[in-house]
Amino acid sequence: MGIKRIGKHLLEHRWRVRRIFPPEALAVIERTIKEGEATHSGQVRFAVEGALDGKPLFKDQSARERALDVFSQLRVWDTAHNNGVLIYLLLADRDVEIIADRGIDAKVGAAGWEKICKAMESDFKAGNFAGGVVKGIQAVSQQLAAHFPRHRAGPNELPDKPVVI
Repeated sequence: MGIKRIGKHLLEHRWRVRRIFPPEALAVIERTIKEGEATHSGQVRFAVEGALDGKPLFKDQSARERALDVFSQLRVWDTAHNNGVLIYLLLADRDVEIIADRGIDAKVGAAGWEKICKAMESDFKAGNFAGGVVKGIQAVSQQLAAHFPRHRAGPNELPDKPVVI
């Protein structure tokens, strides 16, 4: 565990998440998820965390490991077709992770998700956080629509509202 990483996480304030993702931006993200889910039978969730604290930080948990925990906590794996996808952003590390359930992950693969993450991170470096998330959600929805097209209106299995941790 590096002292530099601990310092970044301890100094990252929760207000920063609210500044980068004000209510208007969160509403646009939620609307983008709803629009995407109208084209496929998958479920998309977005979660943003300012910084790790407590046990995850002192265990030196990576953004990937934390995303897996959040995927489980939000029950993204609990969909009828195993096609839930979590987009997780850890601001202190400037790291975005996509965790996909086995149904869609088998079709897209790690390289496909990594391409979407890299594009989002490019927008984040330019300070375009909300826009990067919207583009990422649209790219994930394109993958879901290609592999799990919506044939009829079904239940919305997971909330569309972004999660701020």
